[in-house]
Amino acid sequence: MHKVLISLASNYHQEEHLRQAREAMAQILSSTCYTEEIWTEPVGKSSAKGMLYLNQLVQAETILDSEQLTLSLKEIEKSLGRTDSMRRQGLVPIDLDLLQHDEERFHHRDWQRNYIRLLLDQLTDR
Repeated sequence: MHKVLISLASNYHQEEHLRQAREAMAQILSSTCYTEEIWTEPVGKSSAKGMLYLNQLVQAETILDSEQLTLSLKEIEKSLGRTDSMRRQGLVPIDLDLLQHDEERFHHRDWQRNYIRLLLDQLTDR
């Protein structure tokens, strides 16, 4: 089993999309530990004006290697309505980013974001 850390984010029908993503990821993850959900302002200029993000982290285990897991996460994003057209409008139904797979880290800039550090603290406190 591989230990993983995944970031969940949505700025469009936020609560519903995070719930649906958690349900879909239950098919590929085990021993899940979710942080609380927190609201954040968008980072960068790609978000629709005034649309807050709802963010969450999950620490879990999976039998999938990092490439398989990333592909599975992208399929979940598509199944929940993420398209290039929506992205161009700044709407993000769901964004699932693999931050860590065993000892390998990804999305290095994300690790410095305040909300990621805040949510990581919740995982280390458990």
